Amino acid sequence: MTASGAKRNYRVKHPLFRDYMIIMVLLIIAMVGGILLLNSTLLEKYYTADKTKVLKRAYFSVEEAVSNGDVRSDDFNIELMKICESYNIDVIVVDADSNVVKSSSPDYRYLQKKLWSNLLEMDDSSRKSLIDKTDNYTIQIDTDDRTATEYMDMYGFLDEDHVFMIRSAMEGIKNSVEISNRFTAYIGLGVIVLGAVLSFALARGVTRPVMELASISENMKNLNFETKYKSRGRSEMDLLGENINEMSMTLENTISELKTTNIRLQNELDNMNKLEAMRSDFIAGVSHELKTPLSLISGYAEGLLDGVNEGDPEGMKFYCEVISDEASKMNSMVKQLLDLNELEFGHGDIEMERFDISELVQNYLKSADILTRNKNIRLIFEPLEPVYVWADAFRTQEVLQNYYTNAVNHAEGDKIVEIRIQKHDGRARISVFNSGKPIPEESIDRIWEKFYKVDKARSREYGGSGVGLSIVRAIMDAMGQDYGVVNYDNGVEFYFELETR
Repeated sequence: MTASGAKRNYRVKHPLFRDYMIIMVLLIIAMVGGILLLNSTLLEKYYTADKTKVLKRAYFSVEEAVSNGDVRSDDFNIELMKICESYNIDVIVVDADSNVVKSSSPDYRYLQKKLWSNLLEMDDSSRKSLIDKTDNYTIQIDTDDRTATEYMDMYGFLDEDHVFMIRSAMEGIKNSVEISNRFTAYIGLGVIVLGAVLSFALARGVTRPVMELASISENMKNLNFETKYKSRGRSEMDLLGENINEMSMTLENTISELKTTNIRLQNELDNMNKLEAMRSDFIAGVSHELKTPLSLISGYAEGLLDGVNEGDPEGMKFYCEVISDEASKMNSMVKQLLDLNELEFGHGDIEMERFDISELVQNYLKSADILTRNKNIRLIFEPLEPVYVWADAFRTQEVLQNYYTNAVNHAEGDKIVEIRIQKHDGRARISVFNSGKPIPEESIDRIWEKFYKVDKARSREYGGSGVGLSIVRAIMDAMGQDYGVVNYDNGVEFYFELETR
């Protein structure tokens, strides 16, 4: 069907229905033909081999009777008659004086003549076909002089005083093969006809759901998802139909979500004024943070202008140092805020590369050695073998720097700062621990906010702006990696994770 509901006529170059029928019928014809071919080439050989076994069985029975001396007994006569009647054979046993000792055929004189002719090789050998030959007997196929009928003859010696011949007509074998082939041909013809009918029914059963699925896919192409495949729950085709039904529902839901998203985007465009308000709040926050250093700079500058410490070089030097220190803090804060602004608004470039995080940590600690010594920090870090990660190397060092500076400034007691690198599940976890007081629980979720300070007095003491952890959050979010903080009884651990593959 099309989107309007009208049924579409599908035209294909090679209909599956026709191909399926042709393949099935050809397979049946090939099977029947193969059976006929095997019958024609192998069945006669099989019958001949079976007849040879029968002649040998009769020979061993006669040989045993002769060796036991009971060839003339009634028991042997009964056994011999059973063998001859069951397998349609004639047997003749002749002694050294050419007297017939045992014969199952009334035409024993002709058999006796054939026996001596074979033993003395008086007949034409060109009309004979040798089957088997040993020291005691010979098995061959020969043509009878009188009736032109083929026989399987077995002749030879039973002992020093007796010779024998066993004969079986081959005409029955040939007739059996012909009858078998004719019967197979009749059955095969019926199988072909029946197979064609069944193939037609099976082809219809297979192609009907295919055409139904084609119609449903046409509807889906035209964004009409109303038509559903009615599963019968019996075959792979039904499974395919159920999957197409699920795909249809998924597409319908996706389109619905896209429409909803479009509306949401429109609403977000309408919320630009709210963004302006956020910017205003940001400016207000910056103004608040800059108010204190600006007041200090202004106050000390006015003191210098008023000559408060005139004639006191040490006092003037102190005033100048305060002004310089506060200006430096303001400069650092402005740089951090600009960097944070770029990251939060997606303007900060993240360049992913593969590098050794262990080497990066070691190099940074060398550069931060003066900070470590000035704060009397006991640093614990055991370098690992190279640990290669995927990240922005510059931004990663910025994260490490913020964590490390934070740890150094908040370390208490033994003033321990420990850095560890751990590998697990295709990731590397870099953690920075400092001994001291844990972060209050109510502040855990807020420490990543701009300008938030857990201990404002202490932050002021070492010049903290409350922006460092916000920069960490922005960098890790931009790289799509995990980060966080863990409280311990004796300190705090900040961590971040990077992919190793």
